[in-house]
Amino acid sequence: MAKEIERKFLVKTSGWRAAAKDATAISQFYVSAGEDRSVRVRIVDGEKAKLTIKFGGAARARDEFEYPIPLADARDLLRFALGNVVEKTRHKVAHGGREYDVDTFEGALAGLVIAELETPDDVPDEELPDWLGDEVTGDRAFYNLSLALEGAP
Repeated sequence: MAKEIERKFLVKTSGWRAAAKDATAISQFYVSAGEDRSVRVRIVDGEKAKLTIKFGGAARARDEFEYPIPLADARDLLRFALGNVVEKTRHKVAHGGREYDVDTFEGALAGLVIAELETPDDVPDEELPDWLGDEVTGDRAFYNLSLALEGAP
């Protein structure tokens, strides 16, 4: 089991694009969800799949279990999806010695851009990139589960 310690931010400008590397296409959906837990299937670049189980709701630190699964199984599980499939492209962006994941959403969520920073450190605001907007850590409306079940906030 891993402990996921993550901060989430809205992205207010395209200043991150110059440093972006390794764009990855992600298609993900949920097959089970509760108040403080979820089971997600993620297909990456149409080639690999993972099953992820998270406990802890919208807390900054959550318990996470992740396992590779056969791509055929992931595609078969799609028929059990709750809500909508979330389509996004994830960009790796380095800033200040840290790596941010910047997700640009597609489909019904087009226009939404969210940055995630996974770190156990308390990063002072002055060390955050200026292209970040409001912090939405802990705001359920911006978690992928809510986006799948309820759409854009």
